[in-house]
Amino acid sequence: MADITLTIAGRSYVVAARDGDEAHLRHLEKMLQKHSPAAQRASGGMSAERTLVYLALILADLLDEANEAPSPSTAAAPTALLDQIADRLEAVAAALEEDAAT
Repeated sequence: MADITLTIAGRSYVVAARDGDEAHLRHLEKMLQKHSPAAQRASGGMSAERTLVYLALILADLLDEANEAPSPSTAAAPTALLDQIADRLEAVAAALEEDAAT
C-alpha cells in the first residue's frame, strides 16, 4: 500500500492507495479538480471543509441526475416493444379490412 498526495480545491491530502489503484485515484482527483472552482465559489472561500461539503453536494447532484436518467438499454426496450405492437395492430387492421371487403 502506498501513500499518494491528492490536490483538491488547492489543498493537498495524503491518502493510502492499494497497489494498482493509484491511476484510478488520479482520475478521481481530476474529476474533483474539475468541479472544485464552483465549490470554492459556493463556499465563499470560508474554509476547506465548507468547500469540500459543496464539492460533495455538486458530485451528489451529478450522481442523482445520472441515476434518474434512463439508460440507453432501458430506453431502447420500450421503443422495440412499441414497434412490435404497432406491427401487430397493422396486421389486425389489415385482417379486419380484408374481412369487411368480403
